[in-house]
Amino acid sequence: MCAQRIEGKAISDAIRVEIGEEAAKLAARGIVPGLAVVLVGDDPASKVYVGSKAKACEQLGYYSEVHRLEAAASQDELLQLIDKLNNQSNIHGILVQLPLPKHIDEKSVIDAISVAKDVDGFHPVSVGNLVIGDDSLLPCTPAGVIELIKRSGIEIAGKHAVVIGRSNIVGKPVAMLLLREHATVTICHSRTADMEAIAKTADILVVAIGKAKAIGRSFVKPGAIVIDVGINRLSDGKLAGDVDYDDVLDTAGYVTPVPGGVGPMTITMLMLNTLKAAKQQNQIEE
Repeated sequence: MCAQRIEGKAISDAIRVEIGEEAAKLAARGIVPGLAVVLVGDDPASKVYVGSKAKACEQLGYYSEVHRLEAAASQDELLQLIDKLNNQSNIHGILVQLPLPKHIDEKSVIDAISVAKDVDGFHPVSVGNLVIGDDSLLPCTPAGVIELIKRSGIEIAGKHAVVIGRSNIVGKPVAMLLLREHATVTICHSRTADMEAIAKTADILVVAIGKAKAIGRSFVKPGAIVIDVGINRLSDGKLAGDVDYDDVLDTAGYVTPVPGGVGPMTITMLMLNTLKAAKQQNQIEE
């Protein structure tokens, strides 16, 4: 048995076509979805991500602004910019690129973004809505994971899902979304006893720990769906996930590659959130 690759690029492209059609309908009504991205400092990876987001906006006909602040910019300066964007009617989504410089309190910045414009899904109110099942803008990577599974024709309801990793950005929200889809969910982390045995009971295994090739076939139940959220740069410059792709290939039923799996979905779900925010702010029914 050889696992079927879940091609994130192809699924992402299909969703972007749908988003483009919806954006064109909005444009016909005089509404252009608008996204503001804020970058503090000059982190190379962050610069790449911000460039990708601006390019995606351009391709979909969105309005976009990129605000670049010096690494030494004060927290007050950043909060003033967020306040301005909160009150700007042509901006429907605000994203502050993380990580921020150490002198800026990340929580204060996230809390300052209007919930209606929180396209990252990180605001405490957005998180609360996610947990209780109310409508909200969902965190982009976790929402992308769910779309990858669903659009691969895989039923989530009734399955046992194991999430390895408990970060606020991926682990916890993806567990909540799997629960919303009626999976039985177990979360594993660095203090979990016998993680390998627990992982091996998973019908759906989601890995987000930030450690290259940490999860091999001994963690994978035969035929399981393996979603690798990790992206790590190896000493030879190549990218690798948290899952040892080659090692699990003959055990898993489905597996996401790195790159080309979850990665393309994140920006696509950001574009979807911006579209949704534009509709909501203009009181247009979904």
